[in-house]
Amino acid sequence: MSFPNIPNVTPTINLTRDDAINLLLSSIAFEELGLSHIINAEGEKIQYVLGTIPGLTRGTATIADVLAVDQSVKSVLDTTVKKELLLQAKLENVLAAPTLAGPTGSTGPTGPAGGPIGPTGATGATGAAGATGATGAAGTAGATGAVGATGATGVAGLAGATGATGLVGATGPAGAAGAVGPVGPAGGTGSIGVTGATGTGVTGATGVAGATGVTGATGINITATNAFVANTTGGLITVLLGGTNVTFPGPPQTLSGGVTINGTNDVLTLANAGTYYINYELNTTVGLLLSSRLLINGVQAPGSVLSPVISLSSYNNTVIVNVAAATTISVQFFGAVGAATLVGGGATGASLTIIRLN
Repeated sequence: MSFPNIPNVTPTINLTRDDAINLLLSSIAFEELGLSHIINAEGEKIQYVLGTIPGLTRGTATIADVLAVDQSVKSVLDTTVKKELLLQAKLENVLAAPTLAGPTGSTGPTGPAGGPIGPTGATGATGAAGATGATGAAGTAGATGAVGATGATGVAGLAGATGATGLVGATGPAGAAGAVGPVGPAGGTGSIGVTGATGTGVTGATGVAGATGVTGATGINITATNAFVANTTGGLITVLLGGTNVTFPGPPQTLSGGVTINGTNDVLTLANAGTYYINYELNTTVGLLLSSRLLINGVQAPGSVLSPVISLSSYNNTVIVNVAAATTISVQFFGAVGAATLVGGGATGASLTIIRLN
């Protein structure tokens, strides 16, 4: 297989290695600049659909328009992120490229040396080694001396005689035992006394029963203040970034003890102050990345917010709060622009339960 031919390029361009690296860095910068213009254009596209570009007016956008633009922007941003990853890898490779040193200059001429060194004299010849002398004869070993005799053991002395054992003294006689005294006579048993007769008293007559007192007043039934409202017909809710109320048109719609609902079925009013148990439930036809919350007098109730990190189709939360008289209660979807469709057909798409505890 032959090598490919590189065509002649005119004019001839001479680039150093540093020039090539600088041009690569410049190309990365220009691509980043282009991506920033693309992201800016996508932002203006969203502004246009929402009608927030100063000096430019257009018709009201539908939910379908907003969702279509959202999908378009998401697609462009996905591609932009992938391009950014490639540019990052390109930049890291360029920055890691080693730079080569330029060619080594020619060696300068060597300066004149000093005077000439005289020749080294010849080494003299090594003399011949002398002859090794003969080994002398080994001397005769001397005779071993005789072992001296062991001296005789002396005679043991006689043992002294054992002295006589002394006599044991005689044991004295035991004394006589004293006589036992006689046992005294037992005393006589006393006579048993006569038991007295047990007396039975006459039972007294039963007294007349007293009159029954007046019945006290019935106490207040705190839990009689309650409400349960629901949405079983379903429907689409257009969710705004700042929040959109959920409606509870019923059935059922049970209200008692001073709890009322407004004409649009999205705000309940509690006439009585007290501590209340409040639970809300929301069920959508598909999973969403929307947040939900409870509003008390138009303010987000602490502990009532659900903000999922993955799509949810069921939201359920409970709080216990102290409220004043004439307090308003509502439930919202919020946190993003989108659409939520509640389940219907008789199933519970949304519900709100309120019970006064004290």
